[in-house]
Amino acid sequence: MSKIGLVIKREFDSRVKKKSFLLATILVPLLFPAIIGGMLYFAIEESKNAEQQKVYVLDESGTINFENDKKYAFEELNINLEEAKTIFTESEAYALLYFPKFELANPEGITMYAKKNPSLQASSYFENQIESQIRDQKLKESGINEAELESLKTNISLSTINVSDTGEEKASSAGVAYGIAYAFSFLVYMFVLIYGTQIMQGVIEEKSSKIVEIIVSSVKPFQLMIGKVIGVASVGLLQFTIWVVLIFVLSSAVFSMFDLNPADMQTAQQSMSGMNGGSESQEMMENSKVGEILNIVYDIPYAYYISVFAFFFISGYLLYGALFAAVGSAVDNISDAQQFTMPITMPMIIGFLGTFMFVMPEPDGNVSFWLSIIPFTAPVAMMARVAFGVPAWELALSMGLMVVGFLFTIWMAGRIYRIGILMHGTKVNYKTLLKWVKTNS
Repeated sequence: MSKIGLVIKREFDSRVKKKSFLLATILVPLLFPAIIGGMLYFAIEESKNAEQQKVYVLDESGTINFENDKKYAFEELNINLEEAKTIFTESEAYALLYFPKFELANPEGITMYAKKNPSLQASSYFENQIESQIRDQKLKESGINEAELESLKTNISLSTINVSDTGEEKASSAGVAYGIAYAFSFLVYMFVLIYGTQIMQGVIEEKSSKIVEIIVSSVKPFQLMIGKVIGVASVGLLQFTIWVVLIFVLSSAVFSMFDLNPADMQTAQQSMSGMNGGSESQEMMENSKVGEILNIVYDIPYAYYISVFAFFFISGYLLYGALFAAVGSAVDNISDAQQFTMPITMPMIIGFLGTFMFVMPEPDGNVSFWLSIIPFTAPVAMMARVAFGVPAWELALSMGLMVVGFLFTIWMAGRIYRIGILMHGTKVNYKTLLKWVKTNS
């Protein structure tokens, strides 16, 4: 076995055999669904058990009429504003809504009095209720009666079909694409930073304990750095693979438990669509959002997504892992490394924030394109764009630049590593690192 292979094996075995690795690998796929399920359960229970909150309404315009619901009980007041404020402050009511006389064309002066800052959900609820009533009043003044007004209200469920260059049609969902984009970009961001930091900490520990001086007597520093980077990367890939398998098994178990077999549902829908006259079961299935989403999830090209994820994880990790290893070799402790880690992690943070600000709202925008092409931000941004569909040439260009990017950072980090790994007690700055990069021997 080559010397690099021995280093890879050493790094891989030392991490995989730890109990912490086994616990994290097995528990994380179980822990997150349990946490989310628990939070949803308590949210539903809290909603069920929530007491009605009183809201006073002082309507001087005579146009607003609230109806009680499970959360709010509205009580109208026929007094002036100051008296209403006094009653409100002395009561346990949630809010006081004040409507002065206003023109429907220009409703101004509407005010909500509260004893503390209302939640965003509450503010949005009252705003929507008021806007809806004013809109209805405008329509009534236009001569539209109640029956006609109700007939104007229409709920639309927009179906999305992706059409390929060959004319093949496939159902899609913006919500599913958004979820996939978030999941993959977050995983790349998390894995690269976590395992990159592990390399840096491992190098610092070995350097401070003088173990590295024994190792480099038989292994070249560059071989040691490459072995560490690849060894830790293989641990990350193994962990991710186990997570994918566990999640797939758990998802299949849930489908079986609730008799939600996506393949069977898809076959049933296709067979029913050819029948004349829609039966009740057919209508329910065609109008079922759950069935539609399950079919979309079932048709996701998992092999394509996972292969693209594997490439950007490995290439992104090699790009950043080499830099983390270089920083670890140049300093003597974690506190000294902080001045170098921020510039390294900043591009990843920019890519992650840019995913939410630019990529998800506009996957084909100019900013999204450049974020997915520049090697330092591409691992996160491109994984988000892939979920929405990326032209083959853009994906190939991004992959090509990623290869060039990690080869460059490995070359640069190797020149820093070969000198820094044997340096002790020297305060290193950016000028020193640049000098090491330029040094030929």
